Amino acid sequence: MSDMKVQSQDARNFFYPDVLVTCGESTAPGTLVMRQPLFVVEVLSPSTAAYDRGAKFAHYRRLDSLKEVAFIDPDTRRTDVFRRGADGLWVLHAFEPGETVRWASVDLSVSADELFADVDEAPPASAAE
Repeated sequence: MSDMKVQSQDARNFFYPDVLVTCGESTAPGTLVMRQPLFVVEVLSPSTAAYDRGAKFAHYRRLDSLKEVAFIDPDTRRTDVFRRGADGLWVLHAFEPGETVRWASVDLSVSADELFADVDEAPPASAAE
């Protein structure tokens, strides 16, 4: 998966999501470029969160095939799922810590315990915060 990339609608940019699901014709064996993703997951880190939620998401939203984008924050244990509605608008479905996350595009629900099972406990907040 680390070499799998998604091509932007304008074909000038490529992105490496943490997880992607596609049902398009571009899934031939050996293909490393996906042009028709259905669902994309980005696992956030402090150094990439702003870019992932901003410029990268702006490119993702232009992909006609894309139905859902998830941003998973391992530090806060929150998951923001954006779904494209029938009207073409993207709607936020926010899942708080401890809630089961539902991805409609792939008909999958994952409990918070399962989703964050291999994530280390968040470091304690410093006294200065």
